[in-house]
Amino acid sequence: MRKTILGVILLSAGTLAFEITLPRIFAAGQWYHFAFMAVSVALLGFGASGTALTLWPRPVASPQNWMHRFSAGFGASIVLSYLIVNYIPFDSYRIAWEPIQFVFLAVYYLALTTPFFFSGAVVGTLLSAEGYPVNQVYAANLVGSGLGALVALAGLTWLSAPGAVLVAAALGLAATIAFTPSRTTHHASRITQYAIRITPSILILVFLILALKPPILFDVRMSPYKTLSSLLRYPGTEVTFTGWNAFSRVDAVESSTIRSYPGLSLGYMGPTPEQAAITIDGDNLTPITSTENEDALAFLDALPTAFPYQLVDTPKTLIIEPGGGLNILQALHQGASPITAAEDNPLIVDVVRRQYGDYAGRPYTRPEVSVEIENGRGFARRAVVAGETFDLVHISLADTFKVVNFGAYSLTESPAYTVDAFRDFYRLLSDDGVLMIPRWLQLPPSESARAAATAIAALGAEGVEEPAAHLLAYRSFKTMTLLVKRRPFTADEVNTARRFAAGHSFDLVAAPGITPDDVNQYNVLEEPLYYQTFQALLGPDRADFIAGYEYDISPPTDDGPFFFHYFRWSQIDEILATFGKTWQPFGGSGYLVLFILLGLAMLASGTLILLPLVIRRLRRPTDTGEFSDQPRYTRIGTLIVFFALGIGYLFIEIPLIQHFVVFLGHPTLAFATVLLAILVFSGIGSLLAPRVPLIPGFIALSLGATLYPVLLRPILSATLGIPLLARLIVAVLTLAPLGIFMGVPFPRALAVVERIDPQLSPWAWAINGCASVLSSILATMLAISIGFSAVLAVAGGAYLAALLAITPLTPSATASTSEMSSMIH
Repeated sequence: MRKTILGVILLSAGTLAFEITLPRIFAAGQWYHFAFMAVSVALLGFGASGTALTLWPRPVASPQNWMHRFSAGFGASIVLSYLIVNYIPFDSYRIAWEPIQFVFLAVYYLALTTPFFFSGAVVGTLLSAEGYPVNQVYAANLVGSGLGALVALAGLTWLSAPGAVLVAAALGLAATIAFTPSRTTHHASRITQYAIRITPSILILVFLILALKPPILFDVRMSPYKTLSSLLRYPGTEVTFTGWNAFSRVDAVESSTIRSYPGLSLGYMGPTPEQAAITIDGDNLTPITSTENEDALAFLDALPTAFPYQLVDTPKTLIIEPGGGLNILQALHQGASPITAAEDNPLIVDVVRRQYGDYAGRPYTRPEVSVEIENGRGFARRAVVAGETFDLVHISLADTFKVVNFGAYSLTESPAYTVDAFRDFYRLLSDDGVLMIPRWLQLPPSESARAAATAIAALGAEGVEEPAAHLLAYRSFKTMTLLVKRRPFTADEVNTARRFAAGHSFDLVAAPGITPDDVNQYNVLEEPLYYQTFQALLGPDRADFIAGYEYDISPPTDDGPFFFHYFRWSQIDEILATFGKTWQPFGGSGYLVLFILLGLAMLASGTLILLPLVIRRLRRPTDTGEFSDQPRYTRIGTLIVFFALGIGYLFIEIPLIQHFVVFLGHPTLAFATVLLAILVFSGIGSLLAPRVPLIPGFIALSLGATLYPVLLRPILSATLGIPLLARLIVAVLTLAPLGIFMGVPFPRALAVVERIDPQLSPWAWAINGCASVLSSILATMLAISIGFSAVLAVAGGAYLAALLAITPLTPSATASTSEMSSMIH
């Protein structure tokens, strides 16, 4: 039994490691929203395994003969599926014109589903077979999954995404060794028996060696539409560095074509410096600017972001996400001191320091500059708690320009662009301090309009009665620069802005006292749309204007930090009208892709759940006579219970990750901490399940999920200023109670179902797996629409629904724990 538990832990660790690595691979090779779609559908493999075991129960009858085969299939199929999806020429933007793309997509999903099918088959077999305690098997599955999160993060950080895939495959093969019976069938020759035992060990060694330096065959193939792919099409372009960590692929690239001076005045006629660049996941180019030609650095005075330095002498400056160092270089050029650079990607800082230090003027090692390797939002919140202030807070324009219809970032969370974040940045300002927020221009106004709406909402929340007096905005040909001042802008400061704008051919958009005659003078539009939009946002009918706007520009909050989500249902007609006539077939794609995915997942899940009922009707034994009058409810109750459990678990897990991002200072650290704590403590809860009363356990979990945001807020706020290690301990301790209760329902419910009819167990596993796929999609959709706290409340409702559905199936609503313990064991 110990070897079996070890095998489950190893297999579960490999499974979750692969599951976490896949989004990294797809985010680098394709786009984030497509990565989300591919991984979600791939998880249908768990549901498919339960359906297969229901229709073909032979592995359940003799698990020892099948577990090592399934785990070997998992280890081998991981590598094969990765290579298949990496080399199939699937192009989501040609799908409207090329029917072959649907074939490629089908192969894509089949390849991705296969490893999860084999992994699910092992766990489903053990949960359904006699002689294997349900709570122990489930606990091993949860604890192994928690360890898998650490494996993935370590593999991505110290190896690469392909290396992490090979490590996941090695873990699956290690599970094969643990599952291999001490004696094989007497039909097998000695050579065959020896091969069965030695082959996994050899493959493990090969995979681990390859993981250290994967061959070219394993390199992630990148979409031709990525910025890095476009650069590489120019002669002489060279990638000088490629590195991975847990949340990005970073490439340093040199090319004579790189020219990145966001918003540079069209009136600037001087020289510009040579540049290299860094790309993140093949996109989001951030320049590394050469300082070798000092005369060329005059361009820094012609950037829109130069103006705030004219308002304060030698400002104490905070730069959020400085990337390749252009904004640090500008701050130094303008005489700022001291400068704090909050950059959350250590790979970027390391590349600029080590490889381009002399080239770029050593922006990260200058004595005036202190570097914080931390999410800018988390740093800001802690700085507020510590009482620190800055004369200038600059949120860097860290992402590449993308038209709104592209939708590539609509599912990404942007914790620096929320009302709560802007309030923190505002509180960091000294008495005459300025917050600078540059954004890309789009028509009709979208990014700039939402940034303004968010800033205005933040000012209102801080008690500012006249936001217009604290806000100034101007635009270049391509960018909008929004300034928010702690005190109202004075007449002299507005006049300084007028002179700066006129001197560089920038157009004022919003400032105290400006009129329609002051705007739209240099980069001329038919109508002064930006000025009109800002006036509407600053007017008394702001709420009505936002509600009726073409795009969703409502101010995002920490509870729904989706700054780049602009989709409205009114866009559907236009999307359908242009489908097949534009290279961006999905319109406001990210969010709409979720609905497409949900439809596909519902169809596939419904098929997998109902197929056993159609092909092999599940009949409950009637010899006891206890439920002979309601066999239909047995199946309906089982469906409701395990579907609700699958929905509830991820509806808790996903929002909790978001709640800890600011507290721990980095999304990856929050992800790893929450996932590890929830899964490991759920494993402990599974072991304790026989001792937890059924009804009180469900009720406690339902109430806990609903109330957790309210209970967490004062604890996290009170401990935000303590050191990181202490914050990690606080995070784990606050997650422990909920995690323990989350591990109780599944083994208790499965024990009830097994008592009624053992044939229902693999079907219950199929239902739970399919519900998990749907919950990962629905949780994101609901978070965008109603916020993460509401998703937790829905999770509480799901567990309550599971309780109501399981109560009629139990021998007694007050079944003793000893009786339930015998069922589980």
